[in-house]
Amino acid sequence: MSDDKQPEERKPGPLAVVGSIISAAFGVQSSRNRERDFKHGRFRNYVITAIIFVGLFIATVFTIVQLVLKQTS
Repeated sequence: MSDDKQPEERKPGPLAVVGSIISAAFGVQSSRNRERDFKHGRFRNYVITAIIFVGLFIATVFTIVQLVLKQTS
């Protein structure tokens, strides 16, 4: 029995999904993680996480812009 294959055969956990979404959003996803995501991850988990990430990102940028505009007025 080889222990080298065991971590790759398990499904990615919630932190791995979030990490993959953030890495992919900034274009720094490793090919090893990408392959793991496609082989063992559930599409639904990645879509839901990506939608939440994009919503939080847009809300953060909007909030920062509003704060800057208030200070310049």
